[in-house]
Amino acid sequence: MVNNTNISRLLLAATVAMAGLYALSSCDKVSATGILVGGTGVDDRVEMSYLYYKNELSSGVTSIVDGDYTFLVGADSHIAEDTCRLAEMFQISLENEDLFCAHLGDLADTKPEYYILTRQCVAGAKRRFVEKYYDYEDEFKDYVKDKETGDVSSYDDVVFPFFPVVGNHDITHNGWALFQSIFGSSFYEFDVFVDGTEVYDHFIFLDSANGTFGRKQLDYIEEGLMDADEETVHLRNTFVFTHTNFFRPSRTQFASTLPREEMYYMLNKFEQWQCTAVFCGHVHAWDQRRFGTVEYFTLDSMGERNSPAAGEYLVRVTCKKNGEVKYEKVRMNYEAK
Repeated sequence: MVNNTNISRLLLAATVAMAGLYALSSCDKVSATGILVGGTGVDDRVEMSYLYYKNELSSGVTSIVDGDYTFLVGADSHIAEDTCRLAEMFQISLENEDLFCAHLGDLADTKPEYYILTRQCVAGAKRRFVEKYYDYEDEFKDYVKDKETGDVSSYDDVVFPFFPVVGNHDITHNGWALFQSIFGSSFYEFDVFVDGTEVYDHFIFLDSANGTFGRKQLDYIEEGLMDADEETVHLRNTFVFTHTNFFRPSRTQFASTLPREEMYYMLNKFEQWQCTAVFCGHVHAWDQRRFGTVEYFTLDSMGERNSPAAGEYLVRVTCKKNGEVKYEKVRMNYEAK
């Protein structure tokens, strides 16, 4: 039996291990057009991601929880020189023993040094995660033993359960190569099974960084690549995570939404997927609304430059064993000095 406090090995195939950053050139400052223009096309990213998905994730991911579990969602950290808000999100999640963290794009602002800081922040969170759930097996800390099961594995094979989607700022100025070198893919999926039952929850991460899902990604979706498998078990919830918002929090919001035809297609697809909730970022403003049978959340920016004061920038989702789903805002206290 596996509980939701021991999750490092459960989501092993859902993300790539930390890799070295490519030595890439970049502009000294992030372009103002970064809110509109990406350095790579979505079809190119999806093709690269599909190869990674096919080779690394094709066997799927099985995560098993004993009963209730939680996950934490944040958006638009826009990391530059300061990673404290991202580190705070990881610490909040670790203290609450959330199953995983999801981030809704615009993780960093696409200078190589910003991604180096991002990678270091994620690596530091992984160390704290390992220290909580594992014992070190040798003096070099290369091998660790699961405190619950006693299983021994290499440190590199322990995956910190942090699952980001790519945003428009992540792909400007060669940013996609930086993002991919750390996280591997711009779209992926995994399942969470509830022990002792025949139900499971489905999690889908999609690439909308260019403000479009693109032809190839929609083709893969239409082919059923992201569909849940209900041959032997019952789908309980589907949760979708992507960057570009579907609904504007207000008429005065500048940030664009998706092309109308794609938006209608995806709204219908979410109904077909029996989505419980869809999570988006991008617009740096909070919005929650229900459309059809699906709950839509647009999260404010958790980044300290966009949201300098302390505030409720995260959302925690609780999935109860009885099927109930609850949402609550979570406060972040860090303020830039």
